[in-house]
Amino acid sequence: MNGSALPARSGKRRLRAWHVVVLLVVLSIVFGAVYAGTRSRATVHVAHASYADVSSTVSTKGMVVPVHDFPARASFTGLVEDIYVHVGEKVQAGQMLVRMKDQYAVPRLDKARADLDEAVLNEQNVLHNGSQDDRIQSQAELMKARAERDQAAAALLAMQQIQKNGSVSGAEMDAATQRLQLAQANLAALEKRLTQRYSAEDVKTWKDRVAAGRADVKAEQVGWANANISSPISGTVYVIAARLYDFVPAGGDMLHVADLSHLEVRASFEEPDVANLNSGEPVNITWEGAPGRVWHGHLNEKPLAITQVGARRVAECTIALDDNRGDLPIDTNVAVVVTIEKHTHVLEIPREALRSDDGAHYVYKVVGDELRRPPVAIGIANAMTVEITRGLNPDDAVVLQADAAETLANGLR
Repeated sequence: MNGSALPARSGKRRLRAWHVVVLLVVLSIVFGAVYAGTRSRATVHVAHASYADVSSTVSTKGMVVPVHDFPARASFTGLVEDIYVHVGEKVQAGQMLVRMKDQYAVPRLDKARADLDEAVLNEQNVLHNGSQDDRIQSQAELMKARAERDQAAAALLAMQQIQKNGSVSGAEMDAATQRLQLAQANLAALEKRLTQRYSAEDVKTWKDRVAAGRADVKAEQVGWANANISSPISGTVYVIAARLYDFVPAGGDMLHVADLSHLEVRASFEEPDVANLNSGEPVNITWEGAPGRVWHGHLNEKPLAITQVGARRVAECTIALDDNRGDLPIDTNVAVVVTIEKHTHVLEIPREALRSDDGAHYVYKVVGDELRRPPVAIGIANAMTVEITRGLNPDDAVVLQADAAETLANGLR
């Protein structure tokens, strides 16, 4: 009996072992199904492809400056003696702005003008053969000389008539002839004096003196203007940097006048962006001081040169303000966005949905409950959106990002 019982126990043990194996297999399948079900519930954030206008832009910073600006600067080191204007005052071209202390400016200018007047008067006298008094006196002497000549000629003629009768001696005839000759000589000298009193060298000398005198006056006018500064333009005083009796160094700014109706933005662009810029391209301008406001303008001209500014290589250009309303303060820092290209009514997606691999672009598109990775062709792009020219249809859902625990892959459920 004992011998026949052993095989029976062995068969039971083998049966129980297979039960355990089967149970483990079933449990593995169940746990696998549960795990797979969990994996199929990956959470992703999506956006939909849609039609819109897409622009390619270049952004930078700029500063608002007047187109026509006059800085009143000190031409020499000295004291501010008087300020004739105040901030916000509208001034006309030629209006006095500020005076520097220079007690010699006016006397020097007055002396230069007096010397010039004297030189001009002498030049006129030389050109007209003397002063007006000289000419009047010469005319009187000329008339007297002519009368003397006529009398001498008449006397000689009378002597000659009497000589025919033998009533005049030779000595009397000689005296009458000499009188006429002397009268004629005096008359010729006076006539020459009236027409050729001064030589060509005299005329040149006084012309040179007049030219030198005018140059002296201009020089002294510059000196006077350096101390008495006027505005060469019509505009508004928008800043006064000096105060009365300030000691200002040569070249120091004292005040500024500008035409506030004509402002522009001066902006610097990075070297890689310069090739995309062209004259007339539209520009949007924003200022932190006025959130939500947008000013519009256009590039005046394409940058012509690249300069080194610290570690950067930049090009500067000006932007005309097309809708200047006088609400952008001068020297304000603004944000500048230049539209270099624009496509209207094209298919676009958010920029963060586009991915690249070795220069090839693709997206993760939601198809049913799975992700697919179709290749796409792109057009223009900016920091927010990108144009899709091939590979997607309107309303296609594309993945922006997944939860941190998930890795995007083709076929993810």
